[in-house]
Amino acid sequence: MRTDPATSEFRVEKERIDAIITLANGDSAPGHFFVAAASAHTAGPERVGELLNAEPGEFFPFETLDGHGTRTVMYSRHHVVMVALADNEARRDPGYDVATERFVSLLLTNGERVIGSIRIYRPEGRDRLSDWARHADGFRYIEIGETTLLINIAHVIEVSEVPRP
Repeated sequence: MRTDPATSEFRVEKERIDAIITLANGDSAPGHFFVAAASAHTAGPERVGELLNAEPGEFFPFETLDGHGTRTVMYSRHHVVMVALADNEARRDPGYDVATERFVSLLLTNGERVIGSIRIYRPEGRDRLSDWARHADGFRYIEIGETTLLINIAHVIEVSEVPRP
């Protein structure tokens, strides 16, 4: 059997996911994440949340869209405040429908206040906001209507529960 020399058995098929990244310096960048067509942790494609939380190392690739076309840049996870996703990938979490939903207000280091809902994947009695705050993931989902954000917890100054809208 002959294989095309341009392809490799180690090649991983990637998909582009539309997003807007907001950086600590105030800049925003529309573009695309590159995620694997199959997730190592759940059924279906890899999620941006998995990529940001699971990848070791400081930087990740992001294809930016600017006046000159597209180019791939490497962004530092530490300087990403939040990511707005076109897809509501948070709903693909296996326990999404049974997780406790809480409505919160987050004050971010860039001065922006984000109000939306979060899901806490813990047993009853351990599903408080303080339990969510102690979770190990650096990037957390917050849903605002049809918009899904991934918030870098290192850029959250305060979080408080708010009444359901």
